[in-house]
This record gives sequence, C-alpha cells and structure tokens, in this order.
Amino acid sequence: MLGNTPVQLPLAVGAALAGTYLGIADYLALPHPELPPALAALVFGAAIVGAAFLLSWAAEAAQVDISAGLAIALLAIVAVLPEYAVDLVFTYDAGQVFANQGHCPAGGDNPCSLALANMTGANRILVGFGWPLVVLVAGIAAARAKSRTPRPGRVEFQPAISVELAFLGIATLYSLTLPLRSSLTLVDAVVFVGIFAAYGWRLAQAPPEEPNLIGVADWVGRKATRARRGFVIGMFAVAGLIILASAEHFAESLVSTGEQLGVDKFLLVQWVAPLASESPELIVACLYAARLAASQSLATLLSSKVNQWTLLVGTIPVVFAVSSGTVSGLPIDGHQRLELLLTAAQSLFAVSILLDRVLTGLAAGVLFGLFAVQFTASLVLSGDANRWVIVGLSALYIVLALVRLTLRYRDTGRTVKDGLVTPFDRLSGLSHSSANT
Repeated sequence: MLGNTPVQLPLAVGAALAGTYLGIADYLALPHPELPPALAALVFGAAIVGAAFLLSWAAEAAQVDISAGLAIALLAIVAVLPEYAVDLVFTYDAGQVFANQGHCPAGGDNPCSLALANMTGANRILVGFGWPLVVLVAGIAAARAKSRTPRPGRVEFQPAISVELAFLGIATLYSLTLPLRSSLTLVDAVVFVGIFAAYGWRLAQAPPEEPNLIGVADWVGRKATRARRGFVIGMFAVAGLIILASAEHFAESLVSTGEQLGVDKFLLVQWVAPLASESPELIVACLYAARLAASQSLATLLSSKVNQWTLLVGTIPVVFAVSSGTVSGLPIDGHQRLELLLTAAQSLFAVSILLDRVLTGLAAGVLFGLFAVQFTASLVLSGDANRWVIVGLSALYIVLALVRLTLRYRDTGRTVKDGLVTPFDRLSGLSHSSANT
C-alpha cells in the first residue's frame, strides 16, 4: 500500500505518463525526444499497458452503480479507442485521396484498401487470437490455483451474455451483404450505428449487482458514492486520454519498424497495426482471466467485437464522407470484398459456437487454427493463392456455422429471445444449467 492507495494505482499511472507526454507533445509540437521506431513502440506500449490496468479497475468499480454488462460495454468502448484512432486516420486519408483524384488508386496499399484492411484485420484478430488466448490464460490460472471453478479448458457464461450474442448475430447477418457491394455507404452507417444504439439501450435496462472487488477496484468501490463515481469517471477519462495519445504512435512505430525490416505495408496495416491497437482490450481480458474471471474476460472481448462490428464499421463511411466531400461511399475493391466476406463468415461461426453459452478449449482451438491458416497464407502465398484460401475458409466458416445453427436451433431461438426481450431479472435468476435445459 502507498498511504491508503493500493500501490498498483500510482505505478500504473506512472508507467503511462511517459508515453502520454510523448504522444501529446508530438501532436502539439512541444519539445520531446525523437525515439527510434522500436524504442518508441516500447514506450507507447508501456503507456497502453498502464491504461489497460486503469480501465480494468474502473470497469470493476463501476459495477457498484451500474450493471456488469453496461460496465463491460463502457470498458469496451474506451479500450477500442486505439482501433478507432488508427482506422479512422486511414479512412480520413482515403477521403482526401478520393477528393483529389476522384477515385481510389489501384493497389493493395492505397488508403481506401488500407482503411478496410485495418478494420477487418482487427476484427479477425479479436476473435481468432483474442478468444483462444483468454481460454488459454484462464486454463493456466485455474490449473495454478488448483481450482475447478472455472473448469480448466472451458469458459462458461451467464444467460445475460445472450444480449451480446443476439446483437452480434444481427450485425453479422447484415454484414454478409457487404461483399456484394461496391462501396460502404451512409445507409450502412445508419444500420450499424442503429444496431449499436439498440445494444446500448438494451444493456442500460440491466440492474446493478453486487460485484466481487479486489485490489484497486475494491479501494475505489468502497468510497462514498460521489467520490467513487468521480474516481471511476476520472479513471475512464485518463485511460481514454492515454490511449488516444499513445495508440496511433504505437501502431505507427510498429509499422515503421516492420517497413525497416522490409515487410509489406498492407500486411503491416492488416495485422501489426490492429494487434497494437487491440492491445488494451487483450491486456484487460488477460487480467480478468488470470484472476479466474474468465467469463467476464471473454465478455469484454465479445462486447468489443459488437462495438467494432457495429459502431466502428458504421463510423467509417461517415468519416470518409466528411473527408472526401461526397456521399457516394467508401469504394470496396474485389480483394476487400473477400476480406469482408471472411470477416463476416468468421463472426457467424463465432456466434454459432457460443449458442450454448460455453466456449470450450476445442472450439477455441478451431478458431485459432483457422485464423492461423489465413494469417500464414497472407504472409507466404501469392496474392491470387491467398484469395483462394480466403474463399475456401469463408465457405468453411459458413458451413460450420450453419451446421451448428441447425443442430442448436433451440439454443438459437432462446438466444435471440433472451438477448432482445427477456427481462434482465429473469436472466439473472437463471442458472447456467437451467438455462440449457
């Protein structure tokens, strides 16, 4: 302890200050050292780690006043800010190019392609790498603690997770139409933002529950109402500022490091930059999983997925329209149609494997294995060969999802009903076992 404050709090804030100052100083042209890309990535990465700790504590303490689901959704919104910052920069640049040239130039490294590449890469990393990572970390933590709750190798959810699944399913079904388009339009923006607004409204109906707090979250949660809410809001705000000041520089530093090593820019934007921008939510999820809160950990990533597959996708055509001065929409080329198809197909399969509110080690392994195949193919195969891999994997995801949806048709109907209309007091009163009977 440091005074009456858990020592982790000043340490986390201190670790974040260096990267935050460098980020803000760069934006405001203040004096600051020019770091080589690799060292800059390390400094900004440390800042994001500090912000992730602040976010996890704020989200836990917030559950004293609001529902766990809404607190996790707020956590997801702040944690996903790096992805917004990076992707919307690419989108704005694409709009500028379109305004100057009247079209997007051909080639995989043009700004229009990079904007969508960053978004699709981030979504696939979140599901194909993030979800299996949580199961792995949770299993290791449970084994070390010799705990049977949660059971190693699987993550079990409360019935309220149906809200995330239902809205993710709705957004995914609509997203399957995107590969048929030539542009991402303002109509798509209205639909996706509307789905996210309905998701937020639904979560706001949930009552708060008594949380099990430890460490900094417990220290904040025990304070008087006004002080507690001030701390929670302040921690969310500070973490958001740290992320906004550091995330873009973190991604740029990693991309610059990769370019110095001769790595293709498209691959850097699709894989390296999203991995950097997803790091806050992945770190927060691992923190929860390591504390034997695996269901809360994966719920964080699931909420982030809903956020990215609705609000982020819906924001892209709006930023493009503002930047380009046109309402014609962000152009989608043939390769990006395939990337969108693969991302939507993966999302459909991800929803299907959670219909019974359990993510097993086997299912997580399948998610990671299919993701690893496409990731490897994008690195080692030619463009034409990689496109065939994308088509094959998309078909496989969809077939597996349809099989799961058919075999679990009762779970599908229950998930939709529970996610959209079942009162939260009934959901909270259901045990996991009774919910599956």
